[in-house]
Amino acid sequence: MATRLFMLFALCVLPALVTAGRPVGNPFFVRGRVYCDTCRAGFETPATTYIPGARVRIECKDRDSLQLVYSIEAVTDSTGTYSIRVDDDHQDQLCDSVLVSSPQADCASADPGRDRARVILTRYNGLLTDNRFANAMGFLKDQPLSGCTELLKQYQDDDE
Repeated sequence: MATRLFMLFALCVLPALVTAGRPVGNPFFVRGRVYCDTCRAGFETPATTYIPGARVRIECKDRDSLQLVYSIEAVTDSTGTYSIRVDDDHQDQLCDSVLVSSPQADCASADPGRDRARVILTRYNGLLTDNRFANAMGFLKDQPLSGCTELLKQYQDDDE
C-alpha cells in the first residue's frame, strides 16, 4: 500500500511541483542582424555590411485566422544587431521577425525571401533557454558595388 502511494505521489504530484517551481512570465529575447546585400547576391558575402538604425518588428499571428495578435518593434544597434524582449509565451501562434525599414536610402529595398525569419516563442517545445536567434535579414543595395562580379565568381561551381 505504501509503495502504491509513493508511486502515485511520484507520478502525479512531483511533476506538478517541478512545473510550479518554474518562474512564470520569463521573457524571451529575440536576437538577429540586419544587413545590406551590397552585391545583390541574395545572401551574406564578405562585402556585406550591417545596418545600424534599421527597424525590425516581431509579429505573431493566430495560426488559424492569420490575424495579427502581437507586434513589437526595435532598432538595430551600431553593429546591425537587434534584441527584442517578448514578455509572453505565444504557444501555437506563428511568430516572425520582420524587416520594417532601413535608414540607408541606397539600401532600403527588402530582399524577398530574406525579409523575415520565423522564431519560436513558446516554452512547450523543449528549448530550455529564453534566447531565440532569428536568421539574418537583408536589404538590397540599389546598385552592386564594384568588385562584386569577381567576388561572386568564388561561389560559382568550378566544374563548368
